[in-house]
Amino acid sequence: MEVLGPILEIVHIMLDPIAKYFKYHRGVKKYMMILHKKLEELKCRKNDIESRLNMDLLQSGKTLKKEVQLWLDGACKIISQVDSLSKEVGDMKYLSRARLGKKIRVTIKVVDEHHRKGDFVDRLVIDAPTGNKVTLPTIELVGKSTARRNTEQLWDCLMDNSCRKIGVYGMGGVGKTTMIKLIHNRLLEETNKFDHVIWVSVSKFASVTQLQDKLARAIGVSMPENESEMVRAAKLFAMIRTMKNCVLIFDDVWEAFQLEDVGIPEPGADNKSKFVLTTRLADVCLRMGCKQIKAELLSEEEAWNLFVEKAGLDVISPYIKPIAKEVAKQCACLPLAIVTIAGSLKGVTESCEWRNALEELRDSTTGHHDMRRVLEQLKFSYNHLDDEKHRNCLLYCALYPEDFGIRRKELIERLIAGGVIDRICSRRAAFDKGHAMLNKLEKACLLECVMNKSEDNKQVKMHDLVRDMVIHVNGISSRLMVKSGMHLREIPDGNYWTEDLEMVSLMHNYISVIPSNVSPMCIRISTLLLASNHCLTMIPDPFFMHMATLEVLDLSDTSIEALPNSISKLGKLSTLLLRRCAKLRLVPSLEKLILLRKLDLCHAGIKEIPQGLQMLINLRYLNLHTPYLEFLPCGVLSKLLNLQVLITFGASKTSKVKGDEVASLRKLETFSGQFYNIHEFNVFVHSISTRGREPDMYFIQVGEYHTVTFEEEPESFGKHVKLVKCFIGRGDDELVLPNGIQSLDIHDCHGVASLCDISSLKNATNLRSLEISKCDDVKYAFRASSSTRFRSLESLRLIDLLNFVSLSYKAGAAALPNDMFSNLKSFRIHRCPNIKRLFTPGLLLQLHSLSVIEVTFCPQMKDIIAEDNDESIENHSIDVKKTTNHPMLRHLVLCELPKLKSIYTQALHCDSLQVIEVFGCPRLNRIPFSPSPVPSNLDKILATKEWWESLEWDQSNAKTAFQPYFKNCIPHKLKFRNRSI
Repeated sequence: MEVLGPILEIVHIMLDPIAKYFKYHRGVKKYMMILHKKLEELKCRKNDIESRLNMDLLQSGKTLKKEVQLWLDGACKIISQVDSLSKEVGDMKYLSRARLGKKIRVTIKVVDEHHRKGDFVDRLVIDAPTGNKVTLPTIELVGKSTARRNTEQLWDCLMDNSCRKIGVYGMGGVGKTTMIKLIHNRLLEETNKFDHVIWVSVSKFASVTQLQDKLARAIGVSMPENESEMVRAAKLFAMIRTMKNCVLIFDDVWEAFQLEDVGIPEPGADNKSKFVLTTRLADVCLRMGCKQIKAELLSEEEAWNLFVEKAGLDVISPYIKPIAKEVAKQCACLPLAIVTIAGSLKGVTESCEWRNALEELRDSTTGHHDMRRVLEQLKFSYNHLDDEKHRNCLLYCALYPEDFGIRRKELIERLIAGGVIDRICSRRAAFDKGHAMLNKLEKACLLECVMNKSEDNKQVKMHDLVRDMVIHVNGISSRLMVKSGMHLREIPDGNYWTEDLEMVSLMHNYISVIPSNVSPMCIRISTLLLASNHCLTMIPDPFFMHMATLEVLDLSDTSIEALPNSISKLGKLSTLLLRRCAKLRLVPSLEKLILLRKLDLCHAGIKEIPQGLQMLINLRYLNLHTPYLEFLPCGVLSKLLNLQVLITFGASKTSKVKGDEVASLRKLETFSGQFYNIHEFNVFVHSISTRGREPDMYFIQVGEYHTVTFEEEPESFGKHVKLVKCFIGRGDDELVLPNGIQSLDIHDCHGVASLCDISSLKNATNLRSLEISKCDDVKYAFRASSSTRFRSLESLRLIDLLNFVSLSYKAGAAALPNDMFSNLKSFRIHRCPNIKRLFTPGLLLQLHSLSVIEVTFCPQMKDIIAEDNDESIENHSIDVKKTTNHPMLRHLVLCELPKLKSIYTQALHCDSLQVIEVFGCPRLNRIPFSPSPVPSNLDKILATKEWWESLEWDQSNAKTAFQPYFKNCIPHKLKFRNRSI
């Protein structure tokens, strides 16, 4: 018996697991039924709790307890585990039944226990927190003027009840976060206006779910992971909606988002809330409907003061200060760079260390070790660009010198030449694409817009540190060499010319000679820019020997006299720029450069076109605008069937083209040239009319050569035609004008007595500018009986018309159809010796859009506005009082009119009048403008004091009313003195 007991115990120990094994093996189905039942009970409890919770949140604006959130998260996790277990059971093998049976039994207990814990007796919610009251750590505001001005502008917007959403944008490192942290802390201190201040750090790219999580943590709650964005948004919306007088700050936003998608109520008068964001992208502010505030760079004085503050007083010692000033300049007024670099040099007293730091900072490729941290910050914006083309655009900007204003049109031309902008599309589409790219980079604060008075001369500028960053990113692999604007007097030595080089920029230096033994082994080079080395006179033949991959070569603005023969072997060359190479006389044969797409010889010194030009069948752009070219042979242009831009005007007085030759270029979008005569011009016009498409822009002169102010940039042409010494009357070669013409000049021509004699003007529905000069046959501007209308005409200039006597053949108002000049804004008449009266009251009434009237050097002119017998008799029904009101007139100029007695005998009411100029009109003793009241926009009356004092006034207070606007001027200093308008 003593032996039997232990034996039975051993048997029991052995059989018990076996029994459990068979129990688990047989009970899988039963256990699963129990598990599903328990799970269903758990789901019901979870649904009940969520229903109670949603009601409490929506009605009371409470927030759920942490223990409730923990239970809900646990329930979601258990439900997910049971789903996985059910799938595992469905796929189970026979030998795994017992293991799964045991696992199911354990899970049943877990589900049952969690169900029991969910029996919450107390309420599920507590009062929502009142916002984050923690003061954020920050530094003292840098820049006593710029930074404070930016901060105060933001504060004023927050205090302005009409401003609900505010966006602060600016380049990386300019101090946006520092500024907004100071505002955050100030709001916490001054709680009389806002009860809640909530700070959310977004940083880089965040989905809606991630934004919801960040916002939830900021207000002290958590969101279930498995809920949809819509449900989470509803809960956040309910919580935030109860927080009246709330300021919500989102820092470092990279992408625009809809507030309602995240769960943020739209700020408005009902909730008295504000939404503030900071971003590097102006477009984010725009798309989110924010009032935009740009965080500006420091001024140079502020930058230096900050540098001294961070580097210590050692920098003001006479030995270190000059070097320190240069170091500070390298920081380019960017607060982050100044604080970083100045801090790294704090306590450094040896001038050699300062010089070493300066040298490192000037080296964009390696750079100072602390500056690299700054460049990494800027690199975020660079990497955020979603298109490689935009990054390449920045690379082309970096090829220019530091702090250089880059003309937009020039830059876009480079982008087209470099293939950054699709070469297949039309020129207009390419330029539209280029401008869109530059606009996006400006909005991303990677480029700065340079304000310019001329719309056609817009510029961009790249911040020096952004330029360093771009060069650093692209120069790591030694594919880039940029030494533009560095005052180089000779090209870099051979160590710089590596086999990996792809782009080289040596623009704007003082390189004069390239040694004859220099032949860089650059087997991958695609771009070489040597422009604006004005002293460069010669390039040796071996220089291009190992540059077979070269695609873009720019030698513009150099003094080079002859191109080396090795250029003829650059078979992949697509762009050759020789603009303003006035000393260039010799260009080798180009016949093998069949891939050449752009050849620019504008103002080059060549006397004949390059040999082999006719072989360049892929040429898209050809500029031969140079006065040195002696002859343009026939038959060459017609071979260049892919030309989109052709500029030959100004090549020389004899370099004229034939109409059929230009007409054969069916892809031509921009053209500037001179036709031999009206016949050749008509051939061209008939051809483009037949195919239903004329060039987008053209500048055409017909007949004899006549000097004009010529826009060299093709994109500035418009649609302009000038006729010089032509017969334009009726006949076999009656003038035919393109339908789309916008500007027409007629100079020293004959055959017509008025504009209405040019029948093709009827179809010129887009004509905006018209000038007639030195045409002795012209007596009138238009004829009463004509059906021609000039509805789109905005500017009319009549100059040196010897026999011109009147605007209309029949001067009365009835003689002028109501819509003949309905849009005319500017009228100038100059040196017309026989005209005596300009307008009748009825005629002026019909020119209701006229804003500028300029009458100069017309010795017989007696009246600017006067009635004549025809108007008074035939148009007695016209209300004369209406003719005295001309609301659009802004500028009136009267110069050298010795017989002028009257502007108008009645009072003229011109509310928009800004400037009156009167000189050389001794008989004019009244101005017809009423002082009751003085025109509200009047700025100045320019005249001599002698004339002003001689005026007679109909009202006693008139002179006193106008006196503040009078400015005594000397006639010979005026811009219109005896000029051709």
